[in-house]
Amino acid sequence: MKIGLQFAMPAELFALPGVKGMEPFETVSGVPFYEIAPNILACAGGVSKVNAAMAAEILCLKYGVDLILNAGVAGCATDLPIGSLVVASEFLQHDVDTTAVGDPIGLVSTVNLVHFPTWESEKCVELLADLGYTATTGRVATGDWFATKGSRAEWIRDTFDPLLVEMEGCAIAQVCLRNGVKFVAVKSVSDHFFSENQAEEYFDFGQALENMGKVVLPLAKKLQEVE
Repeated sequence: MKIGLQFAMPAELFALPGVKGMEPFETVSGVPFYEIAPNILACAGGVSKVNAAMAAEILCLKYGVDLILNAGVAGCATDLPIGSLVVASEFLQHDVDTTAVGDPIGLVSTVNLVHFPTWESEKCVELLADLGYTATTGRVATGDWFATKGSRAEWIRDTFDPLLVEMEGCAIAQVCLRNGVKFVAVKSVSDHFFSENQAEEYFDFGQALENMGKVVLPLAKKLQEVE
């Protein structure tokens, strides 16, 4: 099975041991792509939904991956400790709103879905446990907004009840759905967006990067064995 590891920021990609300093084998539409193991490609496609969707489409159409594993850091709506690993059970887009024409909040037209399930999230938690890592599962909300404490964050929490909020995952999920490609996502808690210390947490997320970086490639190799 060919797997694409998709990150948003280079810092997330280079958190994988041995990857920093590696040369990309190709750059497409400004996105460098790396082969970090047999049949395992990786890229940092950029922050936000458009960048994420574009990189995911390249992985699907140009490189023919069978599964995309999206990994990175994310803000937490609850009190999970910094560095906690979360395998996303499903994604939604909190900034899609066509309720004015009678649609449910969060409905993504064309595919007509609000919730985008991931592939075998519980199995991924088990595979991580086999590797010696603890993870939980939960819903993740995606949108082109860095979540911070305030009325908008409260609305997202109360409307969608996400465990995490980030800026790329649901866009990748949508691309994978339309291409018939499996989708898995592993996030590490970098900050708590209802905390008074959110900025300090986010700009000191070394522990979150380390915890995420050490599990991604082993999990990808385990997924290759499963399939």
